[in-house]
Amino acid sequence: MGKTIKLIKNRSDIGAGTRGSDLGIDAIEIAAINQDSDYFNQFEFEDVRTHNESIYDKNRSSSAKRIEHVVEQCTRVCNAVKKNLEGNYFPIVLSGDHSSALGTLSGIKAAYPEQNIGVFWIDAHADLHSPYTSPSGNIHGMPLSAALADDNLSCQNNDVAPETQQHWEDMKNIGYKGPKVLAENLIYFGVRDTEEEEDKQIEKLRIKNYKVDEVRFRGLQKCVSEALTKVAHCEVLYISFDVDSMDCDMISYGTGTPVPKGFDQYEIIAMINQIIQTKKVVCIEFVEINPLLDTKGNKMAETAFEVLEAITSELSVPIE
Repeated sequence: MGKTIKLIKNRSDIGAGTRGSDLGIDAIEIAAINQDSDYFNQFEFEDVRTHNESIYDKNRSSSAKRIEHVVEQCTRVCNAVKKNLEGNYFPIVLSGDHSSALGTLSGIKAAYPEQNIGVFWIDAHADLHSPYTSPSGNIHGMPLSAALADDNLSCQNNDVAPETQQHWEDMKNIGYKGPKVLAENLIYFGVRDTEEEEDKQIEKLRIKNYKVDEVRFRGLQKCVSEALTKVAHCEVLYISFDVDSMDCDMISYGTGTPVPKGFDQYEIIAMINQIIQTKKVVCIEFVEINPLLDTKGNKMAETAFEVLEAITSELSVPIE
């Protein structure tokens, strides 16, 4: 039996260092309206309550800013994803900053506790920091560390207050106690802006990163096929698409942490659609569209909507 698509709208940017990604969903909807598309009238949707007012609070933790509120937000996302998966929906999660992915992954693991989750992380950044290593304290750089339940203490730079440590432990155990994904089941596409602490984690955990140059040299279809073989034992797959995986010079600077020399939207579409064709994908997430930083009008949101429409067409094939 096929699944019905449900749009989960999570307008939260409290895990980021720059404000504005909470407006990304509205920017995508405006892009659709300007293209005379009725996309957002075609599907049921759910709005996740947010905690954006917490940006006015004084940060109590410099190593994990607003962590107590990010835990609450990720818990809300987790509950929404879990409920919709159990209700036989296919969630397309439209989020602000990338800290939300920890909530999404937690919801998937809560819905499929006995199954292996394969994660395709399409991003310019590794998002492998923890409060113990983060140079910024912004939690959108930490979701995979929490999902892997690996603090990278061998690279510790920060003294972390006991209260923050407790919130971090709570974060790692949202929805399901322990890791949501194993390192061997995590695959990067496009990661090219990392810190030394993350590089050491990637090496230690042997996480495969298909860089842009490799994908173009060896061929996109071949690289994706190889990646799918690596996670062939995984019963369910999740795709996390951060728009900064795309080339900011070619597309737009409308994202919080733009990085040059990324993919174009056609490569992203081909990549995601090939993964969808496995019939194992249970959830897809779009993050980090920031219209306040866009120097080309609403170009990043327009490009993200182009990807969204294209991959939704592929999803219209019944999911087994």
